[in-house]
Amino acid sequence: MPFHGAIVAIVTPYDGEAVDFPALKRHIDWLIAEGIQGIVPCGTTGESATFTHEEQHRVIGEVVQHVAGRVPVIAGAGSNATKEAISLAQAAERLGADGILTITPYYNKPNQEGMFQHFKAVRECCRLPMVLYNVPSRTGVNLLPETAARVAALGGVDAIKDAAANLDQTWEQLRLGLGVLSGDDGLTFPMMALGARGVISVVANFAPRLIRALCDAAARGDLAEARRLHGTVVELTKAAFSDTNPIPAKCAVAALGFCREAYRLPLVPLAEPKRSALLATLRRHGILPS
Repeated sequence: MPFHGAIVAIVTPYDGEAVDFPALKRHIDWLIAEGIQGIVPCGTTGESATFTHEEQHRVIGEVVQHVAGRVPVIAGAGSNATKEAISLAQAAERLGADGILTITPYYNKPNQEGMFQHFKAVRECCRLPMVLYNVPSRTGVNLLPETAARVAALGGVDAIKDAAANLDQTWEQLRLGLGVLSGDDGLTFPMMALGARGVISVVANFAPRLIRALCDAAARGDLAEARRLHGTVVELTKAAFSDTNPIPAKCAVAALGFCREAYRLPLVPLAEPKRSALLATLRRHGILPS
């Protein structure tokens, strides 16, 4: 079944410099109990940019084993170096992931042909379903719909996670037959109204039931309910992106008691007044007790 609905890009808990696997597993169990329909470890929200390859392999393996088939695991497996992206994708396949999330090459700023050849090379070396990840604000490049469609024509592409914040582009992706997952919590409702299948969400780290309810309402065509929930999701999205992702999201997860509020440099804890504003928003919406 195609990846769909409320999928979470999960934060990575730390105990000092080490990944806190017991905390990660407690968080996963709660997310699944709250209705999450997929887990993405080792994405941007998981601080994968600071992982060694060995750490990334272990996180993927531990998540796959702990999830144990309850929901799909879509492993973050991207890089700006094509050989490295291939290696990470092959490792995710060996470790039993259900799919890979593979980002457009960052910093290099390849043109459209370069991005096509990058994804083609990954596709040829890995049999897992691919979710292409387009996030121009992080990478400096925008994967155009026609380029994504060329990649999809190779086979094995499940969807594109699009965080370009461009609904015209979303519509063009859908018109070309691409499966689309929102990469922006605040645009989940409008993107699903156009025909997207769901979201790979940051907010779901601390409000999974809300994100699931929004996706369910949008999928069944209950626009009034989806519109009502959208207002809350937009407010929480603003709070979750009041600083660099995943700093506010991990602060929220820590406030819920699922992890320490620990980051790897160059990320640092959320400072005042943003911390107080975030926690006040969580209390206002019943995520934290008043």
